[in-house]
Amino acid sequence: MQGALPNGEPGFGIYIHWPFCLSKCPYCDFNSHVAEHIPAEDWRRGYLAALDWFAGRTAGWRVSSVFFGGGTPSLMPLALVEALLARIAARWPLADDVEITLEANPTSAEAGNFAAFAAAGVNRLSLGVQALRDADLAVLGRTHTADEARRAWALAQRHFPRASFDLIYARPGQTPAAWARELDEALAMQPEHLSAYQLTMEPETPFFRLHERGRLTLPDEETSLALHALTQEKLAAAGLPSYEVSNHARPGAECRHNLLYWRYGPYAGVGPGAHGRLIDADGRRLALTATRAPTRWLQQVLRGDGAGLAEEQVLTPEQVAMEYLLMSLRTREGADLRRLARLSGLQPAPGALAALQAEGLLRQSAPHCITTTTRGRLVLESLLSVLVEGLRPVHG
Repeated sequence: MQGALPNGEPGFGIYIHWPFCLSKCPYCDFNSHVAEHIPAEDWRRGYLAALDWFAGRTAGWRVSSVFFGGGTPSLMPLALVEALLARIAARWPLADDVEITLEANPTSAEAGNFAAFAAAGVNRLSLGVQALRDADLAVLGRTHTADEARRAWALAQRHFPRASFDLIYARPGQTPAAWARELDEALAMQPEHLSAYQLTMEPETPFFRLHERGRLTLPDEETSLALHALTQEKLAAAGLPSYEVSNHARPGAECRHNLLYWRYGPYAGVGPGAHGRLIDADGRRLALTATRAPTRWLQQVLRGDGAGLAEEQVLTPEQVAMEYLLMSLRTREGADLRRLARLSGLQPAPGALAALQAEGLLRQSAPHCITTTTRGRLVLESLLSVLVEGLRPVHG
């Protein structure tokens, strides 16, 4: 896998997963951990070794985006962020407009590092505000206050050319009227990008166990649908239409790294539990999954075991088609059936497309493009099962 990125690819990204947090939020099922001691030098050597391994598999590919996720990347030592960005610049050519995003929490201690992260090369900050009500922040297990969030956001806007923040809705006891007021407050903060995620009960989380025992009650389905519709309408009216199910932005302010995922581009996943998608010399799509446990991942890479992978597999045409449809149909752009055919050699059955259009779940947005309707996005999994079951060879 040497040379330029294959033609037709939307870019190449690098995702770096920092698995540590100060505390674990009760709704979170991400690969995040609380650790008393983090050997910084060992982690620096581990990440650099993993980056070098990926560089050997993607030599000459131009990096269009870098994303530090977690966990809580804003807790990473500044020297580590600097070292990783320097190694990326040394191993790959960078796009002139390379996007470098770092996720952060709005605590005062972390916000105090924003200027230093910006000086290190981070040019986009993603801030985990989650709520603008102190009582709800406490329920969500967040360690910041609403005032801290507002101050951190003001600092982010001052130090970074681009910034975004996240909110969670459908929280316990939340009504559409209360959410409308909170969205108005969020919009008054003048974001160019806002992610609004519906609270879900993920297995193996404290919230899930409380919900199972009847000690945590979420809004009913009718209220949840109303909250979702309100989110879409209010943000669109404010000039931040959804470009993906949960992500809203002013035109041109979309997160380019996440667009790379949704456009099914290749990316390296560096760090414990990180996923990646690469392309081999024969044009086949590869799925890579790193070892999930932080200590085990670090031991692997330090003993010279590549990028600390738990699995690497060649995806079948059916898997490629399913992944491309799953990602692209989450977006306003939708799926390009010509690209689907190039990627997988497969196409949806015309009858399946016609049936989904007749049900008002899909529409043909261009001669070779399909997009989900508002109703279709709400039943995306069912819609996908119909499309995938009807896949057939392009020339079959």
